[in-house]
Amino acid sequence: MFHFYESSVGTSLARASTARKRVLALLVVVAVVGVGGAGLGGAAVAGSLPQSPVELGTADSFAILSKTGVTNVYASAVNGNVGASPFTGAAVLLTCPEVVTGTIFTVDAAGPPCTVTDPSFLRTSVGDMEIAYSDAAGRTNPDFIDLGAGEFGGLTLEPGLYKWNTDVTISSDVRLTGGPDDVFVSQIAGNIDQASAKNVTLLGGVQTKNAYWQTAGSVSVGTTAHFEGTILSKTMIAMKTGASITGRLLAQTAVTLQSNSVTKPAL
Repeated sequence: MFHFYESSVGTSLARASTARKRVLALLVVVAVVGVGGAGLGGAAVAGSLPQSPVELGTADSFAILSKTGVTNVYASAVNGNVGASPFTGAAVLLTCPEVVTGTIFTVDAAGPPCTVTDPSFLRTSVGDMEIAYSDAAGRTNPDFIDLGAGEFGGLTLEPGLYKWNTDVTISSDVRLTGGPDDVFVSQIAGNIDQASAKNVTLLGGVQTKNAYWQTAGSVSVGTTAHFEGTILSKTMIAMKTGASITGRLLAQTAVTLQSNSVTKPAL
């Protein structure tokens, strides 16, 4: 009934195929399977319907959106819009077009040159970001709970809903595999800590816009590491030196950059 993927450290991941999950859901059959092996201490739950995208509203127009500001160790490259609210525009330490290829939105005229002052739009966008966070955090019937006891480096993940009641560590490359319409939603009660020079990559036509990472803690993307997807963080998102992301950094506190590349995904 389940497929198994071997990680580079011998860890196995059990996952029902999307088609079989639909059949099981229609039959209202829920199978709970204990997952054994090194590093796996959670349970896999099959029977949920495929996930729908998380609705971002106006927040989808941003590469970076923060409630308390954006710092930058020169020079990062941000391909997409940047916004901060309700803090003053002086908390956005970026410039355009040298750093930002897009528009910088702030609540007042204290922002950098080329800033657009639009507090109403930002208020709506931050509200939409918070709604999206609640949507992702509130989804039920996860396919996997506490996969790898929080360590899922080296695994290949299929579409679905993943839940961790712990911090999450990415100590080796992670792959998301599926088709262009498949959706991945991760609910994380703690922090995300991605090791230096490790990557989150997409296989089989998976689109960056369909990967969502909701975390109640902070996020750290390690030096020269690469991340894929939209990060919805309750606290800080910190990009370490030379790290990159294709996706969005949507933080309810600060975003810190250090010579990074941030590219908003195509809609």
